[in-house]
Amino acid sequence: MRLDRLLLIALHESEGIGWKTINRMVLNGELHEGLLSYDAQDWRACGLPVEKANKLAKDFPIAVERKRVELSNDEEVEFRQEEDKVWNLTNRTKIRIITALDAVYPNMLKSSPQAPWVLYCIGDPHLLSTPGIAMVGTRMPTGYGRKVASMLSEALTHAGLMVVSGMARGIDSVVHETALRSGGPTVAVLGAGIDVIYPPENRSLYEEIAAKGLIISEYPPGTKALPGFFPQRNRIIAGLTLGTVVVEADARSGSLITADLALEAGRDVFSVPGPLTSPKSRGTLDLIKQGAKMVTEAGDIIEEYDSWLPKGVSDTYNKERRAPRQERPDELAGLTNDERQIYHMLEQGPGSLDEMIERTRWDFGHLHSVLLSLIIKKQITQLPGAIYKII
Repeated sequence: MRLDRLLLIALHESEGIGWKTINRMVLNGELHEGLLSYDAQDWRACGLPVEKANKLAKDFPIAVERKRVELSNDEEVEFRQEEDKVWNLTNRTKIRIITALDAVYPNMLKSSPQAPWVLYCIGDPHLLSTPGIAMVGTRMPTGYGRKVASMLSEALTHAGLMVVSGMARGIDSVVHETALRSGGPTVAVLGAGIDVIYPPENRSLYEEIAAKGLIISEYPPGTKALPGFFPQRNRIIAGLTLGTVVVEADARSGSLITADLALEAGRDVFSVPGPLTSPKSRGTLDLIKQGAKMVTEAGDIIEEYDSWLPKGVSDTYNKERRAPRQERPDELAGLTNDERQIYHMLEQGPGSLDEMIERTRWDFGHLHSVLLSLIIKKQITQLPGAIYKII
């Protein structure tokens, strides 16, 4: 392994050394063998306080040697472009390291502010060079938000754009799940160590993304999720992609941070309008007021990236989207009028029991019996939290 690459990884994993310190050392050309002989005064000159400088003078050479041994035992850890002909499941289970010094480091990310020095990857790192769109939103979406997120993720995937998100609860999970279900790749950027599954209930999603897409993190394995890590994670989501779509967000949503970071990186920002009365729409409507492009269908996004996609994708997509939907004559055969009403309501997206009571004005007992009948007829299914969706 090249020494400068090894030193960069060891610096990145050293306690007390942050992005700015590494940036200063890289610009000063300090990634050389002499770094292993730095004393406390040398580390002080790098901008570190006395206590941390003393500790690094003692511990850094040991850390580098330990890292050298660790990486020499794993021939797969250095990703090389010529590996792209064969990519099997065994390769996907390995934690691989890509640094800003490597030729395969994604150019989109490299051109963004404070691009991470080191990326830990599980899955297919070739996806880092695939044109992608970030999709983010609230962790507690409405039925409308879930439906829109799924619709857009499916269409973008079919158009050849990779969907990137943060594997959080809510909108993030919906867009990852839909992309995988649509047969496309998806990239999850974690706010914890690459081997730390957060939230824990997303274990099966994590495993599926690792097998079919890519999981990345700038945090070393074993790093626990902390609140401050997620805003930092968002700059990678924005930096990896051509643009960021905010689906549903309240006025203080972390998704708005991702939108701001996308603008800072010179990328496009898209926003999905929502009901004026919904708190989940306040953030997205504010983005539209501030100049974000309003999205009412996936073509609003796809048309911006014709040069990145196969010829005619945008025109073909919009033509298909505007064609009238052909329903099977027997699609609702055997349903009562009340069952049809609920079915059509859930066509707009998964809905909660409370939402359906409010919209139908039915009493709980009648609505419950209609829902139960639809479940028995295998038309809908119940999700955790008394949420119902069409099968």
